[in-house]
Amino acid sequence: MTISKAGTYPTFADLLQREGTLAGTSWGLFPDATRGTPSFITPQSLLAARACIQAGIAFGLDYPADAFDPGMSVKRKAPHHTIYSSHPAHRDDYLDGYYLQGSTQIDGLRHRRADDVGFYNGTPDDHVKAGFPTLGVQEWAEEPIVGRGVLIDLDGHRRTQGSPIDHENGEPLPLELIESALDAQKVSLRRGDILMLHTGWCEWFLGLDVEEKHRMRESRRASGVAQSQQFVAWAWDNQLAVVAADNFAFECLPAVPGSPFKHTAPNDHGMMHQQLLAKLGMPLGELWKLGPLCRHMRTAGSWEALVSIKPLNIVGATGSPANATALV
Repeated sequence: MTISKAGTYPTFADLLQREGTLAGTSWGLFPDATRGTPSFITPQSLLAARACIQAGIAFGLDYPADAFDPGMSVKRKAPHHTIYSSHPAHRDDYLDGYYLQGSTQIDGLRHRRADDVGFYNGTPDDHVKAGFPTLGVQEWAEEPIVGRGVLIDLDGHRRTQGSPIDHENGEPLPLELIESALDAQKVSLRRGDILMLHTGWCEWFLGLDVEEKHRMRESRRASGVAQSQQFVAWAWDNQLAVVAADNFAFECLPAVPGSPFKHTAPNDHGMMHQQLLAKLGMPLGELWKLGPLCRHMRTAGSWEALVSIKPLNIVGATGSPANATALV
């Protein structure tokens, strides 16, 4: 199964019918084998996204590199920033211990290996190491991901319903909630959209005191998208270029008890990362700073923006600060 000259793609149901290790994957379907779903963005859709700019305001969507200190990750620490000088008129600086996914990030396609079929596009395991470029985030640094961004305000939608999202207990957020909020906002998705889910988690977490942050990290609970085959199919069939959210792992932690990926993703304990990254080639954005943008959009009554994502140009990196900007 290959794409047609018209650029049409199979449905997710069709992907499941592919043979062998290709079942449920987009491997080999895109013109650029290592770019993944950002290939859904065409020159025409990028030009059309200029119409999203109405107010002439730019929003940076990245938190500071040391914002999540402590954060939910046990291993990722805040970087240490050193400024030095060689003479009185000179200043230079460097970072020690800089985890590229320690704050606002975009997950690269080599961030996850599917337990059952391997890395995206069948990339050999021994190619996924420092010094090898295959699937590295430099793909999206050299040709940034730019297109129409759509923000879905899950936090505001639930507050309107009188039932705020339960971040304390790491509430799973089902596809039905996403679709309900999208309908309430009267927004239609288009091929190549950059989807941004505003849950309010980052601002909630950053508002906790240090002891509470440690307690949440130890609980291993964080609200996010509930794991389901339906969400994976929905993201693919809407031909989304990127899915991003303002929470720790995009999806909820731990995976829901009924996760359909318990057996195919045992090392990830049933998470969807393997389905989205390794099988579909769909980048994940996490810990995005969406609060200020969301508040502007609520006031403006418009939920779309021209969004630019340009990771650091580090050859072979598994992820990177998103360096995301929204123009409205």
